[in-house]
Amino acid sequence: MHHNWWKESVVYQIYPRSFNDSNGDGIGDLQGITEKVDYLKDLGVDVVWLSPVYQSPNDDNGYDISDYQAIMAEFGTMADWEELLAALHQRGMKLIMDLVVNHSSDEHVWFQEAKKSKDNPYRDYYIWRPGKNGREPNNWKSNFGGSAWEYDPNTDEYYLHLFSKKQPDLNWENPKLRQEVYDMMKWWLDKGIDGFRMDVINFISKVPGLPDGVVKSGETYASGSRYYRNGPRIHEFLHEMNNEALAGYDVMTVGEMPGVDVEEAKKYTDPSRNELDMVFQFEHMGLDAGPNGKWDVKPLKLTDLKANISKWQEGLNGIGWNSLYLNNHDQPRMVSRFGDDGEHRIESAKMLATFLHMLQGTPYIYQGEEIGMTNVRFDSIEDYRDIEILNMYQEKVVENGEDPNKVMESIYAKGRDNARTPFQWDDSKNAGFTTGEPWMKVNPNYRTINAKQARDDANSIYHYYRKLIRLRKRHPVIVYGDYQLILPEDEQVYAYLRSYHDEKLLVITNFSGDHVPFELPADAAFTAEESLIGNYGDFPADSYTRVTLKPYEARVYKGK
Repeated sequence: MHHNWWKESVVYQIYPRSFNDSNGDGIGDLQGITEKVDYLKDLGVDVVWLSPVYQSPNDDNGYDISDYQAIMAEFGTMADWEELLAALHQRGMKLIMDLVVNHSSDEHVWFQEAKKSKDNPYRDYYIWRPGKNGREPNNWKSNFGGSAWEYDPNTDEYYLHLFSKKQPDLNWENPKLRQEVYDMMKWWLDKGIDGFRMDVINFISKVPGLPDGVVKSGETYASGSRYYRNGPRIHEFLHEMNNEALAGYDVMTVGEMPGVDVEEAKKYTDPSRNELDMVFQFEHMGLDAGPNGKWDVKPLKLTDLKANISKWQEGLNGIGWNSLYLNNHDQPRMVSRFGDDGEHRIESAKMLATFLHMLQGTPYIYQGEEIGMTNVRFDSIEDYRDIEILNMYQEKVVENGEDPNKVMESIYAKGRDNARTPFQWDDSKNAGFTTGEPWMKVNPNYRTINAKQARDDANSIYHYYRKLIRLRKRHPVIVYGDYQLILPEDEQVYAYLRSYHDEKLLVITNFSGDHVPFELPADAAFTAEESLIGNYGDFPADSYTRVTLKPYEARVYKGK
Protein backbone atom coordinates (compact mmCIF):
# COMPACT_ATOMS: atom_id res chain seq x y z
CA MET A 1 0.00 0.00 0.00
CA HIS A 2 1.56 3.28 -1.14
CA HIS A 3 1.25 6.13 1.35
CA ASN A 4 0.14 9.43 -0.25
CA TRP A 5 -1.00 12.76 1.14
CA TRP A 6 -4.25 12.61 -0.80
CA LYS A 7 -5.13 9.26 0.77
CA GLU A 8 -4.72 10.77 4.23
CA SER A 9 -6.66 13.95 3.38
CA VAL A 10 -10.27 15.00 3.85
CA VAL A 11 -11.67 17.02 0.92
CA TYR A 12 -14.31 19.76 1.21
CA GLN A 13 -16.28 20.60 -1.93
CA ILE A 14 -17.35 24.21 -2.45
CA TYR A 15 -20.09 25.14 -4.90
CA PRO A 16 -19.07 28.81 -5.19
CA ARG A 17 -22.41 30.24 -6.33
CA SER A 18 -24.04 29.09 -3.09
CA PHE A 19 -21.26 29.32 -0.50
CA ASN A 20 -20.82 32.94 0.61
CA ASP A 21 -21.56 36.25 -1.13
CA SER A 22 -19.14 39.07 -0.26
CA ASN A 23 -20.60 41.91 -2.35
CA GLY A 24 -24.36 41.63 -1.95
CA ASP A 25 -25.27 40.69 -5.52
CA GLY A 26 -26.90 37.45 -4.34
CA ILE A 27 -24.24 35.20 -5.86
CA GLY A 28 -21.49 33.51 -3.88
CA ASP A 29 -18.00 34.55 -4.95
CA LEU A 30 -14.26 34.03 -4.45
CA GLN A 31 -13.84 36.77 -1.85
CA GLY A 32 -16.73 35.19 0.00
CA ILE A 33 -14.84 31.88 0.13
CA THR A 34 -11.66 33.64 1.31
CA GLU A 35 -13.69 35.17 4.15
CA LYS A 36 -14.54 31.64 5.32
CA VAL A 37 -11.12 29.99 5.00
CA ASP A 38 -10.70 29.98 8.80
CA TYR A 39 -14.04 28.16 9.09
CA LEU A 40 -12.61 25.41 6.87
CA LYS A 41 -9.35 25.37 8.82
CA ASP A 42 -11.27 25.00 12.09
CA LEU A 43 -13.27 22.12 10.62
CA GLY A 44 -9.96 20.40 9.89
CA VAL A 45 -10.21 19.69 6.16
CA ASP A 46 -7.02 19.37 4.13
CA VAL A 47 -8.16 20.01 0.57
CA VAL A 48 -10.75 22.33 -0.96
CA TRP A 49 -12.30 21.26 -4.25
CA LEU A 50 -13.70 24.29 -6.06
CA SER A 51 -16.53 23.68 -8.52
CA PRO A 52 -16.00 25.68 -11.73
CA VAL A 53 -15.20 29.39 -11.40
CA TYR A 54 -14.08 29.87 -15.02
CA GLN A 55 -15.63 32.31 -17.46
CA SER A 56 -18.99 30.90 -18.51
CA PRO A 57 -22.40 31.98 -19.84
CA ASN A 58 -23.81 29.86 -17.01
CA ASP A 59 -26.16 27.65 -18.96
CA ASP A 60 -25.20 24.79 -16.62
CA ASN A 61 -23.94 26.76 -13.62
CA GLY A 62 -20.37 27.09 -14.82
CA TYR A 63 -19.94 23.63 -16.32
CA ASP A 64 -20.13 25.32 -19.74
CA ILE A 65 -16.77 27.07 -19.98
CA SER A 66 -16.10 29.82 -22.52
CA ASP A 67 -12.53 30.59 -21.35
CA TYR A 68 -10.54 28.05 -19.33
CA GLN A 69 -7.97 30.65 -18.26
CA ALA A 70 -10.28 33.41 -17.03
CA ILE A 71 -12.52 33.83 -13.98
CA MET A 72 -16.28 34.36 -14.25
CA ALA A 73 -17.01 38.02 -13.49
CA GLU A 74 -19.80 37.06 -11.07
CA PHE A 75 -17.22 35.27 -8.93
CA GLY A 76 -14.56 38.00 -9.04
CA THR A 77 -11.16 38.36 -10.68
CA MET A 78 -8.02 36.29 -11.16
CA ALA A 79 -6.49 38.39 -8.35
CA ASP A 80 -9.34 37.25 -6.06
CA TRP A 81 -8.65 33.63 -7.04
CA GLU A 82 -4.92 34.06 -6.34
CA GLU A 83 -5.74 35.55 -2.94
CA LEU A 84 -7.89 32.51 -2.12
CA LEU A 85 -5.15 30.09 -3.19
CA ALA A 86 -2.62 31.96 -1.03
CA ALA A 87 -4.99 32.00 1.97
CA LEU A 88 -5.47 28.22 1.74
CA HIS A 89 -1.77 27.49 1.28
CA GLN A 90 -0.83 29.76 4.19
CA ARG A 91 -3.04 27.59 6.42
CA GLY A 92 -1.64 24.33 5.14
CA MET A 93 -4.62 23.50 2.95
CA LYS A 94 -4.61 22.57 -0.72
CA LEU A 95 -6.84 23.57 -3.65
CA ILE A 96 -8.07 21.38 -6.47
CA MET A 97 -9.91 22.80 -9.46
CA ASP A 98 -12.68 21.36 -11.60
CA LEU A 99 -11.55 20.29 -15.07
CA VAL A 100 -14.41 20.25 -17.60
CA VAL A 101 -13.01 19.00 -20.90
CA ASN A 102 -15.59 16.59 -22.27
CA HIS A 103 -17.27 19.73 -23.60
CA SER A 104 -16.84 23.48 -23.72
CA SER A 105 -19.37 26.29 -23.96
CA ASP A 106 -20.72 27.11 -27.41
CA GLU A 107 -19.42 30.62 -26.64
CA HIS A 108 -15.81 29.42 -26.42
CA VAL A 109 -13.67 30.94 -29.19
CA TRP A 110 -12.89 27.42 -30.48
CA PHE A 111 -16.56 26.74 -31.13
CA GLN A 112 -17.22 30.23 -32.48
CA GLU A 113 -14.49 29.53 -35.05
CA ALA A 114 -15.63 25.94 -35.69
CA LYS A 115 -19.10 27.15 -36.69
CA LYS A 116 -17.78 29.45 -39.41
CA SER A 117 -17.04 26.80 -42.04
CA LYS A 118 -16.30 23.12 -42.53
CA ASP A 119 -12.67 23.86 -43.35
CA ASN A 120 -12.02 26.16 -40.37
CA PRO A 121 -8.89 25.03 -38.44
CA TYR A 122 -11.04 24.63 -35.28
CA ARG A 123 -13.80 22.63 -36.97
CA ASP A 124 -12.29 19.33 -35.88
CA TYR A 125 -12.09 20.44 -32.22
CA TYR A 126 -15.76 19.36 -32.04
CA ILE A 127 -17.86 16.44 -33.30
CA TRP A 128 -19.82 17.36 -36.45
CA ARG A 129 -21.93 15.09 -38.66
CA PRO A 130 -24.35 15.55 -41.56
CA GLY A 131 -27.99 14.67 -40.89
CA LYS A 132 -29.46 11.28 -41.82
CA ASN A 133 -32.77 11.01 -43.70
CA GLY A 134 -33.75 14.51 -42.69
CA ARG A 135 -33.06 13.84 -39.00
CA GLU A 136 -30.16 13.86 -36.54
CA PRO A 137 -26.99 11.84 -37.32
CA ASN A 138 -27.99 9.24 -34.72
CA ASN A 139 -30.71 8.67 -32.13
CA TRP A 140 -28.74 9.52 -28.97
CA LYS A 141 -30.46 11.53 -26.28
CA SER A 142 -28.82 14.24 -24.24
CA ASN A 143 -28.28 13.64 -20.52
CA PHE A 144 -30.44 16.75 -20.01
CA GLY A 145 -33.29 15.48 -22.22
CA GLY A 146 -34.06 15.71 -25.93
CA SER A 147 -31.66 14.97 -28.78
CA ALA A 148 -27.89 14.99 -28.24
CA TRP A 149 -27.52 16.78 -31.59
CA GLU A 150 -28.07 20.42 -32.54
CA TYR A 151 -28.44 21.57 -36.14
CA ASP A 152 -26.23 24.40 -37.40
CA PRO A 153 -27.83 25.97 -40.51
CA ASN A 154 -24.66 27.85 -41.46
CA THR A 155 -22.77 24.67 -42.36
CA ASP A 156 -25.79 22.31 -42.73
CA GLU A 157 -24.39 19.90 -40.11
CA TYR A 158 -25.16 18.85 -36.57
CA TYR A 159 -22.83 18.97 -33.56
CA LEU A 160 -22.87 16.51 -30.65
CA HIS A 161 -23.75 17.69 -27.14
CA LEU A 162 -24.14 14.98 -24.50
CA PHE A 163 -25.45 17.67 -22.14
CA SER A 164 -27.00 21.08 -22.96
CA LYS A 165 -26.97 22.30 -26.57
CA LYS A 166 -24.75 25.10 -25.23
CA GLN A 167 -22.18 22.43 -24.22
CA PRO A 168 -20.79 20.99 -27.48
CA ASP A 169 -18.60 17.91 -26.99
CA LEU A 170 -14.89 18.29 -27.69
CA ASN A 171 -13.32 15.91 -30.20
CA TRP A 172 -10.60 14.05 -28.28
CA GLU A 173 -9.60 12.18 -31.44
CA ASN A 174 -7.87 15.43 -32.48
CA PRO A 175 -4.28 15.56 -31.10
CA LYS A 176 -4.15 19.37 -31.40
CA LEU A 177 -7.22 19.68 -29.18
CA ARG A 178 -5.68 17.32 -26.62
CA GLN A 179 -2.48 19.37 -26.55
CA GLU A 180 -4.49 22.56 -25.97
CA VAL A 181 -6.12 20.87 -22.95
CA TYR A 182 -2.77 19.69 -21.54
CA ASP A 183 -1.22 23.14 -21.97
CA MET A 184 -4.17 24.69 -20.14
CA MET A 185 -3.82 22.16 -17.28
CA LYS A 186 -0.11 22.96 -16.92
CA TRP A 187 -0.94 26.67 -16.85
CA TRP A 188 -3.11 26.10 -13.76
CA LEU A 189 -0.63 23.71 -12.16
CA ASP A 190 2.10 26.32 -12.60
CA LYS A 191 -0.15 28.80 -10.79
CA GLY A 192 0.10 26.48 -7.80
CA ILE A 193 -3.04 24.36 -7.69
CA ASP A 194 -2.86 20.92 -6.11
CA GLY A 195 -4.85 18.84 -8.56
CA PHE A 196 -8.05 18.38 -10.56
CA ARG A 197 -11.48 16.88 -10.19
CA MET A 198 -12.34 15.87 -13.76
CA ASP A 199 -15.94 16.24 -14.89
CA VAL A 200 -17.44 13.20 -16.73
CA ILE A 201 -13.92 12.42 -17.87
CA ASN A 202 -14.77 8.86 -18.95
CA PHE A 203 -17.05 10.30 -21.71
CA ILE A 204 -14.19 11.76 -23.78
CA SER A 205 -13.61 8.70 -26.00
CA LYS A 206 -16.52 7.86 -28.31
CA VAL A 207 -16.93 4.64 -30.30
CA PRO A 208 -16.06 5.38 -33.98
CA GLY A 209 -19.14 5.65 -36.18
CA LEU A 210 -21.31 6.78 -33.22
CA PRO A 211 -23.81 3.89 -33.60
CA ASP A 212 -27.51 4.25 -32.75
CA GLY A 213 -28.68 3.22 -29.29
CA VAL A 214 -31.71 1.09 -28.48
CA VAL A 215 -34.86 3.20 -28.09
CA LYS A 216 -37.08 2.32 -25.13
CA SER A 217 -40.79 1.94 -25.78
CA GLY A 218 -42.55 5.31 -25.85
CA GLU A 219 -39.33 7.31 -26.18
CA THR A 220 -38.02 9.24 -29.18
CA TYR A 221 -34.32 9.08 -28.38
CA ALA A 222 -32.03 6.36 -27.02
CA SER A 223 -29.26 6.34 -24.47
CA GLY A 224 -25.99 6.24 -26.37
CA SER A 225 -24.00 5.75 -23.16
CA ARG A 226 -22.61 2.35 -24.13
CA TYR A 227 -20.84 4.16 -26.99
CA TYR A 228 -19.23 6.94 -24.96
CA ARG A 229 -18.80 5.73 -21.38
CA ASN A 230 -15.33 4.21 -20.88
CA GLY A 231 -14.80 4.36 -24.65
CA PRO A 232 -12.14 2.58 -26.72
CA ARG A 233 -9.30 5.12 -26.27
CA ILE A 234 -10.10 6.37 -22.75
CA HIS A 235 -7.11 4.73 -21.03
CA GLU A 236 -4.80 5.89 -23.79
CA PHE A 237 -6.04 9.48 -23.42
CA LEU A 238 -5.74 9.52 -19.61
CA HIS A 239 -2.26 7.97 -19.72
CA GLU A 240 -1.23 10.61 -22.23
CA MET A 241 -2.76 13.35 -20.07
CA ASN A 242 -0.80 12.05 -17.11
CA ASN A 243 2.47 12.06 -19.06
CA GLU A 244 1.91 15.37 -20.87
CA ALA A 245 0.24 17.47 -18.16
CA LEU A 246 0.51 15.92 -14.70
CA ALA A 247 3.95 14.31 -14.58
CA GLY A 248 6.36 16.20 -12.36
CA TYR A 249 3.65 17.76 -10.17
CA ASP A 250 2.75 16.37 -6.73
CA VAL A 251 -1.00 16.62 -7.20
CA MET A 252 -4.19 14.60 -6.77
CA THR A 253 -6.63 13.66 -9.51
CA VAL A 254 -10.15 12.31 -9.22
CA GLY A 255 -12.22 11.43 -12.26
CA GLU A 256 -16.00 11.69 -12.22
CA MET A 257 -17.05 8.53 -14.08
CA PRO A 258 -20.73 7.68 -14.47
CA GLY A 259 -21.13 4.02 -15.41
CA VAL A 260 -17.66 2.91 -14.31
CA ASP A 261 -17.43 -0.53 -12.72
CA VAL A 262 -14.83 -1.99 -10.35
CA GLU A 263 -12.79 -3.66 -13.06
CA GLU A 264 -12.45 -0.45 -15.10
CA ALA A 265 -11.80 1.56 -11.93
CA LYS A 266 -8.86 -0.71 -11.09
CA LYS A 267 -7.29 0.26 -14.41
CA TYR A 268 -8.01 3.97 -13.93
CA THR A 269 -6.53 4.07 -10.40
CA ASP A 270 -3.72 1.48 -10.44
CA PRO A 271 -0.63 3.66 -9.81
CA SER A 272 1.51 1.52 -12.12
CA ARG A 273 -0.65 2.62 -15.09
CA ASN A 274 -0.18 6.39 -14.52
CA GLU A 275 -3.75 7.49 -15.19
CA LEU A 276 -5.73 8.86 -12.18
CA ASP A 277 -5.58 8.62 -8.37
CA MET A 278 -9.29 8.08 -7.69
CA VAL A 279 -12.63 7.85 -9.43
CA PHE A 280 -16.09 9.02 -8.45
CA GLN A 281 -18.36 6.08 -9.20
CA PHE A 282 -22.16 6.32 -9.02
CA GLU A 283 -23.41 2.81 -8.41
CA HIS A 284 -24.46 3.54 -4.82
CA MET A 285 -26.18 6.73 -6.04
CA GLY A 286 -28.50 4.63 -8.21
CA LEU A 287 -29.67 2.13 -5.59
CA ASP A 288 -32.84 4.11 -4.84
CA ALA A 289 -33.77 4.51 -8.52
CA GLY A 290 -36.52 2.37 -10.04
CA PRO A 291 -36.56 0.85 -13.54
CA ASN A 292 -37.34 4.24 -15.12
CA GLY A 293 -34.21 5.91 -13.82
CA LYS A 294 -33.27 8.65 -11.42
CA TRP A 295 -36.69 10.29 -11.06
CA ASP A 296 -38.40 6.94 -10.40
CA VAL A 297 -37.70 6.92 -6.66
CA LYS A 298 -37.83 3.66 -4.67
CA PRO A 299 -36.84 2.92 -1.06
CA LEU A 300 -33.19 2.01 -0.51
CA LYS A 301 -32.48 -1.51 0.76
CA LEU A 302 -29.56 -1.48 3.19
CA THR A 303 -28.39 -4.89 1.95
CA ASP A 304 -28.01 -3.38 -1.54
CA LEU A 305 -25.88 -0.55 -0.13
CA LYS A 306 -23.71 -3.03 1.81
CA ALA A 307 -23.16 -5.23 -1.22
CA ASN A 308 -22.20 -2.26 -3.36
CA ILE A 309 -19.89 -0.50 -0.89
CA SER A 310 -18.23 -3.81 -0.01
CA LYS A 311 -17.64 -4.63 -3.68
CA TRP A 312 -15.75 -1.35 -4.11
CA GLN A 313 -13.91 -1.55 -0.79
CA GLU A 314 -12.65 -5.04 -1.54
CA GLY A 315 -12.20 -4.55 -5.29
CA LEU A 316 -9.83 -1.57 -5.13
CA ASN A 317 -8.00 -2.61 -1.93
CA GLY A 318 -4.26 -2.80 -2.57
CA ILE A 319 -4.67 -1.76 -6.23
CA GLY A 320 -6.36 1.62 -6.57
CA TRP A 321 -8.19 3.98 -4.24
CA ASN A 322 -11.79 4.86 -3.40
CA SER A 323 -13.33 8.31 -3.14
CA LEU A 324 -15.96 8.31 -0.40
CA TYR A 325 -19.08 10.46 -0.68
CA LEU A 326 -22.83 10.38 -0.02
CA ASN A 327 -23.71 13.74 -1.59
CA ASN A 328 -22.31 16.48 -3.82
CA HIS A 329 -23.51 19.35 -6.03
CA ASP A 330 -25.36 16.89 -8.29
CA GLN A 331 -26.97 14.77 -5.56
CA PRO A 332 -29.62 15.37 -2.89
CA ARG A 333 -28.60 16.02 0.71
CA MET A 334 -27.37 12.83 2.37
CA VAL A 335 -29.27 13.24 5.65
CA SER A 336 -32.55 13.54 3.71
CA ARG A 337 -31.72 10.63 1.42
CA PHE A 338 -30.00 8.05 3.63
CA GLY A 339 -30.94 9.26 7.12
CA ASP A 340 -33.85 11.09 8.77
CA ASP A 341 -34.00 14.84 8.26
CA GLY A 342 -36.78 15.20 10.86
CA GLU A 343 -36.77 13.81 14.41
CA HIS A 344 -33.36 12.13 14.15
CA ARG A 345 -31.58 14.62 11.87
CA ILE A 346 -28.62 15.16 14.20
CA GLU A 347 -28.14 11.50 15.11
CA SER A 348 -28.53 10.23 11.55
CA ALA A 349 -26.20 12.89 10.09
CA LYS A 350 -23.51 11.86 12.60
CA MET A 351 -24.14 8.17 11.91
CA LEU A 352 -23.77 8.62 8.15
CA ALA A 353 -20.56 10.61 8.65
CA THR A 354 -19.16 7.86 10.89
CA PHE A 355 -20.09 5.16 8.39
CA LEU A 356 -18.39 7.05 5.55
CA HIS A 357 -15.26 8.38 7.26
CA MET A 358 -14.34 4.96 8.68
CA LEU A 359 -14.24 3.33 5.21
CA GLN A 360 -11.04 2.92 3.18
CA GLY A 361 -10.68 5.86 0.79
CA THR A 362 -10.59 9.66 0.76
CA PRO A 363 -13.72 11.25 2.28
CA TYR A 364 -15.40 14.17 0.50
CA ILE A 365 -17.54 16.57 2.52
CA TYR A 366 -20.02 18.62 0.50
CA GLN A 367 -20.63 22.14 1.81
CA GLY A 368 -23.35 22.17 4.46
CA GLU A 369 -23.28 18.44 5.16
CA GLU A 370 -21.14 19.19 8.24
CA ILE A 371 -24.03 21.17 9.76
CA GLY A 372 -26.73 18.75 8.61
CA MET A 373 -28.31 20.82 5.83
CA THR A 374 -31.35 19.10 4.32
CA ASN A 375 -33.26 18.83 1.06
CA VAL A 376 -35.66 21.68 0.27
CA ARG A 377 -39.33 21.60 -0.78
CA PHE A 378 -40.05 24.74 -2.81
CA ASP A 379 -43.76 25.30 -3.52
CA SER A 380 -43.34 26.16 -7.17
CA ILE A 381 -41.25 24.95 -10.09
CA GLU A 382 -40.52 28.67 -10.59
CA ASP A 383 -38.25 28.57 -7.54
CA TYR A 384 -35.93 25.98 -9.11
CA ARG A 385 -32.86 26.93 -11.15
CA ASP A 386 -31.29 23.66 -12.35
CA ILE A 387 -31.46 22.99 -16.09
CA GLU A 388 -31.92 19.25 -15.51
CA ILE A 389 -34.94 19.81 -13.22
CA LEU A 390 -36.54 22.40 -15.50
CA ASN A 391 -36.08 20.27 -18.64
CA MET A 392 -37.50 17.19 -16.90
CA TYR A 393 -40.55 19.12 -15.61
CA GLN A 394 -41.17 20.60 -19.07
CA GLU A 395 -40.99 17.16 -20.69
CA LYS A 396 -43.10 15.28 -18.13
CA VAL A 397 -45.72 17.87 -17.10
CA VAL A 398 -46.02 20.42 -19.92
CA GLU A 399 -45.44 18.10 -22.90
CA ASN A 400 -46.72 14.74 -21.59
CA GLY A 401 -49.37 15.82 -19.10
CA GLU A 402 -48.04 13.93 -16.09
CA ASP A 403 -49.31 14.79 -12.59
CA PRO A 404 -47.32 17.87 -11.47
CA ASN A 405 -47.60 16.90 -7.79
CA LYS A 406 -46.04 13.52 -8.45
CA VAL A 407 -43.25 15.09 -10.52
CA MET A 408 -42.57 17.63 -7.76
CA GLU A 409 -42.20 14.77 -5.24
CA SER A 410 -39.45 13.33 -7.46
CA ILE A 411 -37.75 16.74 -7.53
CA TYR A 412 -37.99 17.02 -3.74
CA ALA A 413 -36.26 13.64 -3.45
CA LYS A 414 -33.66 13.76 -6.21
CA GLY A 415 -33.31 17.26 -7.67
CA ARG A 416 -29.82 18.76 -7.89
CA ASP A 417 -31.02 22.07 -6.42
CA ASN A 418 -31.38 20.32 -3.05
CA ALA A 419 -27.61 20.67 -2.78
CA ARG A 420 -27.44 24.16 -4.28
CA THR A 421 -29.54 26.23 -1.90
CA PRO A 422 -27.36 28.89 -0.25
CA PHE A 423 -25.14 27.86 2.65
CA GLN A 424 -26.80 28.54 6.01
CA TRP A 425 -24.31 30.60 8.01
CA ASP A 426 -26.59 32.02 10.71
CA ASP A 427 -30.23 32.81 11.52
CA SER A 428 -30.20 36.34 10.07
CA LYS A 429 -31.93 37.27 6.81
CA ASN A 430 -30.99 34.97 3.89
CA ALA A 431 -29.08 32.80 6.40
CA GLY A 432 -26.17 35.25 6.35
CA PHE A 433 -25.34 34.15 2.80
CA THR A 434 -25.98 37.56 1.20
CA THR A 435 -27.18 41.06 1.99
CA GLY A 436 -28.92 41.08 -1.40
CA GLU A 437 -31.49 38.88 -3.14
CA PRO A 438 -30.06 35.32 -3.30
CA TRP A 439 -29.79 33.72 -6.75
CA MET A 440 -31.87 30.85 -5.40
CA LYS A 441 -34.12 30.86 -2.35
CA VAL A 442 -32.64 29.82 0.97
CA ASN A 443 -34.03 26.68 2.65
CA PRO A 444 -36.56 28.04 5.21
CA ASN A 445 -35.08 25.85 7.97
CA TYR A 446 -31.98 28.07 8.19
CA ARG A 447 -33.26 29.62 11.43
CA THR A 448 -32.58 26.38 13.28
CA ILE A 449 -29.98 24.76 10.98
CA ASN A 450 -26.96 27.03 10.53
CA ALA A 451 -23.21 27.16 11.08
CA LYS A 452 -23.34 29.65 13.95
CA GLN A 453 -25.70 27.46 15.95
CA ALA A 454 -23.61 24.38 15.12
CA ARG A 455 -20.32 25.93 16.17
CA ASP A 456 -21.82 27.20 19.44
CA ASP A 457 -23.12 23.73 20.38
CA ALA A 458 -20.38 21.34 21.56
CA ASN A 459 -22.59 18.33 20.67
CA SER A 460 -23.41 19.48 17.13
CA ILE A 461 -22.87 17.66 13.85
CA TYR A 462 -20.12 20.18 13.05
CA HIS A 463 -18.05 19.32 16.13
CA TYR A 464 -18.62 15.62 15.49
CA TYR A 465 -17.08 16.06 12.03
CA ARG A 466 -14.08 17.78 13.63
CA LYS A 467 -13.61 14.73 15.86
CA LEU A 468 -13.86 12.31 12.91
CA ILE A 469 -11.25 14.29 10.96
CA ARG A 470 -8.88 14.41 13.97
CA LEU A 471 -9.22 10.64 14.46
CA ARG A 472 -8.21 10.10 10.83
CA LYS A 473 -4.98 12.01 11.49
CA ARG A 474 -4.16 9.87 14.53
CA HIS A 475 -5.05 6.35 13.40
CA PRO A 476 -3.52 4.96 10.19
CA VAL A 477 -5.97 2.04 10.36
CA ILE A 478 -8.76 4.49 9.38
CA VAL A 479 -6.88 5.44 6.21
CA TYR A 480 -5.09 2.27 5.19
CA GLY A 481 -6.85 -0.62 6.91
CA ASP A 482 -8.43 -3.56 5.08
CA TYR A 483 -12.22 -3.78 5.15
CA GLN A 484 -14.37 -6.73 6.16
CA LEU A 485 -18.18 -6.65 6.14
CA ILE A 486 -20.04 -8.43 8.95
CA LEU A 487 -23.76 -9.32 9.09
CA PRO A 488 -24.28 -8.85 5.32
CA GLU A 489 -27.99 -9.80 5.48
CA ASP A 490 -29.04 -7.39 8.25
CA GLU A 491 -31.47 -4.77 6.86
CA GLN A 492 -30.94 -2.25 9.69
CA VAL A 493 -27.35 -2.54 10.92
CA TYR A 494 -24.29 -1.88 8.75
CA ALA A 495 -21.22 -3.16 10.62
CA TYR A 496 -17.68 -3.76 9.41
CA LEU A 497 -14.11 -4.35 10.61
CA ARG A 498 -10.96 -2.49 9.55
CA SER A 499 -7.50 -3.94 10.16
CA TYR A 500 -3.99 -2.57 9.62
CA HIS A 501 -0.91 -4.30 11.06
CA ASP A 502 -1.93 -5.14 14.64
CA GLU A 503 -4.67 -2.50 14.93
CA LYS A 504 -8.37 -3.10 14.33
CA LEU A 505 -11.60 -1.10 14.31
CA LEU A 506 -15.15 -2.32 14.72
CA VAL A 507 -17.66 0.08 13.15
CA ILE A 508 -21.36 -0.42 13.98
CA THR A 509 -24.04 1.82 12.45
CA ASN A 510 -27.83 1.61 12.77
CA PHE A 511 -29.48 2.85 9.56
CA SER A 512 -32.97 2.78 11.10
CA GLY A 513 -35.08 4.81 13.51
CA ASP A 514 -35.68 1.73 15.68
CA HIS A 515 -33.91 0.30 18.71
CA VAL A 516 -32.05 -2.62 17.17
CA PRO A 517 -30.12 -5.50 18.77
CA PHE A 518 -26.56 -6.10 17.55
CA GLU A 519 -24.53 -9.20 18.27
CA LEU A 520 -20.96 -9.65 17.07
CA PRO A 521 -20.72 -12.92 15.12
CA ALA A 522 -18.50 -15.55 16.73
CA ASP A 523 -16.29 -15.71 13.64
CA ALA A 524 -15.53 -11.96 13.67
CA ALA A 525 -12.08 -11.86 15.26
CA PHE A 526 -12.07 -8.69 17.34
CA THR A 527 -11.24 -7.74 20.92
CA ALA A 528 -12.08 -4.18 21.92
CA GLU A 529 -9.63 -2.08 23.92
CA GLU A 530 -11.27 1.34 23.80
CA SER A 531 -14.35 3.15 22.51
CA LEU A 532 -13.21 5.58 19.82
CA ILE A 533 -16.26 7.65 18.87
CA GLY A 534 -20.05 7.42 19.05
CA ASN A 535 -22.90 9.74 18.18
CA TYR A 536 -24.70 9.30 21.50
CA GLY A 537 -21.65 10.25 23.57
CA ASP A 538 -19.40 7.94 25.57
CA PHE A 539 -20.08 4.21 25.75
CA PRO A 540 -18.24 1.37 27.53
CA ALA A 541 -15.44 -0.34 25.62
CA ASP A 542 -16.59 -3.79 26.76
CA SER A 543 -20.13 -3.46 25.33
CA TYR A 544 -19.28 -4.50 21.79
CA THR A 545 -20.28 -8.20 21.68
CA ARG A 546 -23.97 -7.59 22.39
CA VAL A 547 -25.69 -4.21 22.44
CA THR A 548 -29.06 -2.61 21.74
CA LEU A 549 -28.46 0.27 19.35
CA LYS A 550 -30.47 3.45 19.67
CA PRO A 551 -32.10 5.01 16.54
CA TYR A 552 -29.38 5.87 14.00
CA GLU A 553 -26.67 5.08 16.54
CA ALA A 554 -23.02 4.78 15.48
CA ARG A 555 -20.21 3.26 17.52
CA VAL A 556 -16.56 2.74 16.69
CA TYR A 557 -14.37 0.50 18.85
CA LYS A 558 -10.60 0.21 18.60
CA GLY A 559 -8.91 -3.05 19.47
CA LYS A 560 -7.02 -6.00 18.10
